[in-house]
Amino acid sequence: MNQSEAPQSGAADFLKKLHERPHQPIAQWLRVPAHVHYKAFRMSDPPTQRPASRAEFQSLLERFKVPAETTELRENFGYGVKESESGDRLVLIWQAHTEYYNYQFWHVPPQGNSALTFGPLTFPDYAFPEDLLGSVVCRLDILLTAGMLSSRDELRKVLPGAVLYGSRILNEHTCVVTSFTPDERGRERYLVTVGPSQGDPSRLKDIVDAIVRIETYYHLLLMQKPLFSAAIDQVYKFEQVHLKQREIITSHIAHADSQTLQRWLNTLTQDLLKTNRMAGRLHFELSAALPYDKIVHTTVASIGEQRIDSYRPISDYVLGGITGVAEGYQQLLRRIDTLRGGFEGIIAIIRTRIDLILEAQNLSLLQSVDKTTKSQVLLQHTVEGLSVIVIAYYLSGLAGYIFKGLSEIGWLSNANLASAIFVPVAIGLAFVVTAFSKKYLHGKLTDEPPGKNTHISEE
Repeated sequence: MNQSEAPQSGAADFLKKLHERPHQPIAQWLRVPAHVHYKAFRMSDPPTQRPASRAEFQSLLERFKVPAETTELRENFGYGVKESESGDRLVLIWQAHTEYYNYQFWHVPPQGNSALTFGPLTFPDYAFPEDLLGSVVCRLDILLTAGMLSSRDELRKVLPGAVLYGSRILNEHTCVVTSFTPDERGRERYLVTVGPSQGDPSRLKDIVDAIVRIETYYHLLLMQKPLFSAAIDQVYKFEQVHLKQREIITSHIAHADSQTLQRWLNTLTQDLLKTNRMAGRLHFELSAALPYDKIVHTTVASIGEQRIDSYRPISDYVLGGITGVAEGYQQLLRRIDTLRGGFEGIIAIIRTRIDLILEAQNLSLLQSVDKTTKSQVLLQHTVEGLSVIVIAYYLSGLAGYIFKGLSEIGWLSNANLASAIFVPVAIGLAFVVTAFSKKYLHGKLTDEPPGKNTHISEE
C-alpha cells in the first residue's frame, strides 16, 4: 500500500466507527415482558477507572458464563446474552461515559410467562455483585409489560411514595408511571406499559435508555448540591473578609510604610491561594452542570411527553428538581472568579505602592551618592592643589641647596636671588609633574587588558 492510501484508509475507519451503532444488535434479544435493573456509578478517576470498569464487566461475563458468540465488547460499550435451560434470557449491557459508567441487566422470561414483579431479578442463579467501582449515582427497577395501564389503586401497592407521576411517551400506547421514591433496596421503580401490541423491540431499548438518561443526569446534577451549599458559605466568608480588607487598605495605603504593605501583601496572597484552590475544585466538580442540564431537557423534549389523567407529568418532577441548579452552580463559579480577580487587583495595587516606595528610596540614594561624588571631586581638586604646592616647596628647597653650593665655589654670585627666581619655575614644574602623573594613571585605568585585545584580534 502506498503512502497516499494510508490517510484515506484511516479516514474510512474513522467514518465507519463514527457511524456504527453497536446498540442495535441488542434489540433482537429483547421483548416484553421484561424486568430491568439499572445502576450508574460515578468515577472519581475516569482515566484509571474507565478501563477498570471494562475489566470489571469482563469478569461479570465470566462469572455468569456468558457464551462468547453472544458477547460484544468494545472500548466503552459491551453486552452479553445468556439463555438458561428454562428459556429465561439474561442481557447484560455495560457502557462507560466521560464521568460515569452504568449497567443494564435485562431479564426476559420465556414467551407466555408474564409473572414478573419488582424486586430482585428472577433469572436462575442471578446475583448482582456489590463490590463495584465508583460511587452509586442512581439505581432503577424497571418493569416493562404489555397490555393497558393498571388502575391507580393497584399501582399504589407496588410503587412506594405518596405521589404518582405518569406520562405517555414516544407514542399514544407507551405509558410510564413512577413515584421517584426509592424502595427498601434503594431502587426507584418504573412501570412501563407498551400497549396491547409489543411493537418494535428496538423501541424497548429506546424507552429504557430515555428513562435512565434522565435519571442519571438528574442525579449527577443534584449530587453536587452538598458541595455547592458548603462552597456558598465559604465564598460568602471570603467576600466579607475581602470587603473589610479592601476598606482598610484603601483608607490607609497612602501613608502606610513598607512593613505594613508587606504584611498586607502576605495576607492577601494567602487568601488568593485559598481562593484558587477552592476555585479549582469547584470548576472540576461543577463545570459539567450546564451540559448535564441540557441533556435532561433535551431528553424530556425528545420523548414527546403527553399527560395522563389523574397523574402528574413526569417532567414536572424532573424539571422542577433541577430548575436553576445548573445556573446556580455557574453563578457560584462566577462569584469565585470575581473574588479571585478582586484579590489579584488589590495585590497589584500594593505591589505598585511598594515599587513606588523603592523607587523613592533609590532616588534618595542616588541623590546622596551624587552629593558624595561632588564632595570627593572638590576634595580631589583641593588635594591636587596642595600637591602642587608641596612639590614646588620641595623643588625650591632642593634648588636652594644647589644654588648655595654654586655660590660657595664662586659660580653664582647671589644664591638667595637665584632661589627666589626659581620658585615660579618650581611651581610650573610641580604642575607639569602632577598633570602628567594624573594623565598617566587615568590611561592605565582605562586601557583594556592585553589578553582581551589579543583574543579579539585572533577572532
